[in-house]
Amino acid sequence: MNGEMSNAVSLSELESYFSEDYYHFGDVVNPPETSDRQAGAIWNLLSLAQGSSVLELGCGYGRITNRLAEKGARVSGLDISPTLLKKAEADAAERGVNVEYVLGDMRSLPWRDRFDAVFLWYTTFGYFDDADNGRVLREAASSLRKGGRLLIDSANRFAFLRRESPIYVVQRNDDLRIDIMSNDVLSDRRNLERIIVRDGCVRRTQLSFRQYGFSDYVRMLRSAGFETVEAYGQEGGAFTTSSENLVVIACK
Repeated sequence: MNGEMSNAVSLSELESYFSEDYYHFGDVVNPPETSDRQAGAIWNLLSLAQGSSVLELGCGYGRITNRLAEKGARVSGLDISPTLLKKAEADAAERGVNVEYVLGDMRSLPWRDRFDAVFLWYTTFGYFDDADNGRVLREAASSLRKGGRLLIDSANRFAFLRRESPIYVVQRNDDLRIDIMSNDVLSDRRNLERIIVRDGCVRRTQLSFRQYGFSDYVRMLRSAGFETVEAYGQEGGAFTTSSENLVVIACK
């Protein structure tokens, strides 16, 4: 893959990527026990309690959001995909939890000074250019009450740079999802080409996201109005250069 994927992702590209095909392979990529464990990690990292008001940006089909609601949080979720939001609402109804799901753009949020915590999980931050990624952080800060926390889970670019460009294959029955990953070292973006082979059809989508280091996050988050910024590894462990993920927690 080359430079045509180095630019920010458009809303139409996001909607195309986060489609019913994305949902179809969801439980294979993240089985229920994985989602249970991740929801528990988020609960602890954000110091949530019964009745905490929480917003997930890029909530997808609600695999984390609905689990936090089951734990007793008052949860809202925002996503650009109407298809995935319908799946999230159906899952919430099946679990018997009440979650506010909103179709929208994380660069322009309808809430102010409302939440105890906001989080972006599973590499949901970085789709846009630097200016719009900064807008996401400022909007998150505006939606938080004083003392509220923001959590961002992202890929650790240092770990990825040491690898060859990987290809991941996921299979569900006779259906295949093939992900071809590459790194653009000039734009600091990770690029993904996804090939879906399903129901006798082949579909291709693309996604790109900016890879920020911890010092980048500190600069951007303080500019957005956060006072403290901390780094953790995957699901809350210590962060090192070999960590698969960088989890950033900022306090307003």
